[in-house]
Amino acid sequence: MYNKVLILATSVGAGHISAAKAIEKAFIQLKAAKELRNIDTLDYTNKLFKNLYSQAYLELVNKAPDLLGWLYNHFDKPWKNQKRLIFNKLNSGPFIEMIKDYQPDLAVCTHFLPSEIISGLNVKKKLATRQAIVVTDLDAHAMWLCHQFDHYFVALEETKVHLNQLGIPAEKISVTGIPIDPVFALHKDKTDMREKHGLDMVLPAILISAGGFGVGPMEVLIESLKKLKNKVQVIAVCGRNEELKKKLKRESNQMPAGCPIKIYPVGYTTEMDEYMSAADLLLGKPGGLTSSEALAKGLPLVIVNPIQGQEERNSDHLLEEGVAIRCNNMPVLAYKIDKLLEDPHRLALMRKNTRRLAKPRAAINIVKKLLSLQYI
Repeated sequence: MYNKVLILATSVGAGHISAAKAIEKAFIQLKAAKELRNIDTLDYTNKLFKNLYSQAYLELVNKAPDLLGWLYNHFDKPWKNQKRLIFNKLNSGPFIEMIKDYQPDLAVCTHFLPSEIISGLNVKKKLATRQAIVVTDLDAHAMWLCHQFDHYFVALEETKVHLNQLGIPAEKISVTGIPIDPVFALHKDKTDMREKHGLDMVLPAILISAGGFGVGPMEVLIESLKKLKNKVQVIAVCGRNEELKKKLKRESNQMPAGCPIKIYPVGYTTEMDEYMSAADLLLGKPGGLTSSEALAKGLPLVIVNPIQGQEERNSDHLLEEGVAIRCNNMPVLAYKIDKLLEDPHRLALMRKNTRRLAKPRAAINIVKKLLSLQYI
């Protein structure tokens, strides 16, 4: 058991925060720390820097994805991010003071911002804390690299090989998967979940999620699905976007006769595992956490418009592993889904591949590994 543990995320999108919460739950479940804090690193930076990190990212995702992709590739240069590190330190004074004051035995980072700052402090002997780095995408970008650390946790064996080739010792890398809420490891019967949430018991179910902040081309996707030949139900998770939910509810009530889709709008929910259990396909973007949750639920993915950079790389891995299809042209989305639904053998193989790739107990296994390293 550790005395004091800091779990450090950064509120850039929802994935890093979700991974931190999953690790926190695992620490509590295993009683692995006497004192445990889960902190958003950006809460300990100045306001301008926080907005740059969080709001600017969402703006780039929605309005300038090409620029975001360029930035991703521009900074993907192993061991050449010294100027960025200096900039981050200059804007993270309160964070540095907090961690020096708290003196944790262990810091678990689900984002590279806190990990690189802690690494620098350890190198300069200004801090003496163990550090675990949890990579929250299937691929490992150069910004995750640190000179001082105790252990890396990654999603795939290929990612471990990649880090090892960049100089990270293989014995300091564990392939655990991306940490997701332990609830995704629980089996929940498809029929029971459909009945609980008022869904059709027979029609294939396509789950679309706009994310916790309601960001995503939900309406565009639904318009494309109206061209399906097969009848389906669409579980549209709108997140905190109440306006979108109300609009889809009105649209659902006004569907013309013969429309192939039934829409079930859902607002912000903490029961995503149950909706995934009820679904047959997940349609949307391949974020690291969302993809890992879908795999844990045996849910094949239909990837549309992945964000350039990390989601493009996630897509490559998911396609290569046979758990996803990708639609690059929205006018043919219905055609591609029809083709998949009409090929039960292919769909069954994709479900089988999800079971091979899934790591629903990643958070628990990460904490168990950290406990085993405590006295080494």
